[in-house]
Amino acid sequence: MQDAIKQCILTTEQMAKADQICISELEQLGRSGADLMEEAGLSVVREIERVGRGRKVLVLCGPGNNGGDGFVIARHLSCSGWQVQVALLGKVNDLRGDAAKMAERWEGDFESIYQTCLEGHDTIVDAIFGTGLSREISANLKEVFENINKLEAVKIAVDIPSGIDGNTGRILGSAIKADHTITFCRLKPAHILYPSKEICGEVTIADIGIADRIVQKTNPDIFVNYPSLWQDKLPKFSGDFHKYDKGHAVIVGGDKIHTGAGRLAAMAALRVGAGLVSVSSPDDALDINAAHLTSIMIRKRTEILSDLENEKLNCWCIGPASGVNEATKADVIEILEAGRHTVLDADALSVFEDNPELLYQKLSKNGRAVLTPHAGEFARIFPGIKDLDKLSAAKEAAKLSNSVILYKGADTVIAEPNGRTAISKNAPPFLATAGSGDVLAGLICGLIAQNMDVFEAACAGQWIHSECANEFGEGLISEDLLLVISQVLKRLK
Repeated sequence: MQDAIKQCILTTEQMAKADQICISELEQLGRSGADLMEEAGLSVVREIERVGRGRKVLVLCGPGNNGGDGFVIARHLSCSGWQVQVALLGKVNDLRGDAAKMAERWEGDFESIYQTCLEGHDTIVDAIFGTGLSREISANLKEVFENINKLEAVKIAVDIPSGIDGNTGRILGSAIKADHTITFCRLKPAHILYPSKEICGEVTIADIGIADRIVQKTNPDIFVNYPSLWQDKLPKFSGDFHKYDKGHAVIVGGDKIHTGAGRLAAMAALRVGAGLVSVSSPDDALDINAAHLTSIMIRKRTEILSDLENEKLNCWCIGPASGVNEATKADVIEILEAGRHTVLDADALSVFEDNPELLYQKLSKNGRAVLTPHAGEFARIFPGIKDLDKLSAAKEAAKLSNSVILYKGADTVIAEPNGRTAISKNAPPFLATAGSGDVLAGLICGLIAQNMDVFEAACAGQWIHSECANEFGEGLISEDLLLVISQVLKRLK
């Protein structure tokens, strides 16, 4: 978990706490917050020298500490020979604290953001709001932002592009679209969540001297979904293990014209290491599944109750084309009541649209389930929180259902009831293809069958799933994911 602290994502409140702890320690050494601001500004200057264009720069400064960083940037760029123009939102006399100190050190002029000439600059530095904005921007400032976005100059944001809610990624009316964003210490949620992720451009994390032990004191509970979060919990087996030690995953399949999804999930579970995998098949699909599957066993879905009495069948996945009908609802309830580890996907979620409270009730007693909804399915089973931002919605849904929630999308959010959360960063756009979600459900089921913790299995399954897509590349179809699972596992292990 010590390595995981390097992958944590800090909310704006946690980042402010880390800043304050660091400043307190600096003060004990006879230094001040101005020293931290100086380091932050210098770290941005180094990036501007790397990615900026030309030598003519406009630095846009706000009334708070983000603006203070901007004054530091302007001063050092000027000393390096850049032609620097500073535009301020508000009045110099209204500045306070370290921002006021840095403004005093700037020897040039201050123009108004509303009156300055935006054109004619090679590089524009956005140091207006950073993560300190939580309200909609004014109409006048919106016009300024829109004019900036039309310019060809390279746009570099300090900490986060102005106009974004740092905790949710929501656009607060309008935002400056950055080519590059330089943030400090750790990523913030808006750097990795949509829609703001696209507005941040290339994100660089600058080290400004805030130690890991300080970050730990902020009690971070959001992480980039990266192997350091769960890699040491991947299933490990010695030479004397046999297939029965590696679990038995069961995929509940659909009828004869909906068999493919279940087989994709089953193959994924087997490829990721489950010792045995079965497809629980409706009678009318038995021959079809038997004709397509060799290393995977076939069970009768009509005998699901007796199968649930077999404790060796230790993880169940239901939902991939299992049918939006009463039979699927009844099977979900039976599996949850049996206390089995469960992955609920697709149809197994949609069948509870008319009575999501029934699903919450069964899940609350189970405590061993992973739910994998996309946005539409999430809205069906969590109608009361569907309008929250994605991060908050996933966290609330995990508490409400006493389950791990894997809220799918380009920025998949994985949350468990105690608040620990991971956000995906590695999913390529071509992963959005038919059957992809079935493979994901199977990967998670296969990992849980090998006694991996449900949250960590969900995180590992998502990361492996995305890395398989990256490994294969463009032109991906869901069957291709199965072909590269072993390559990704070799890299991990």
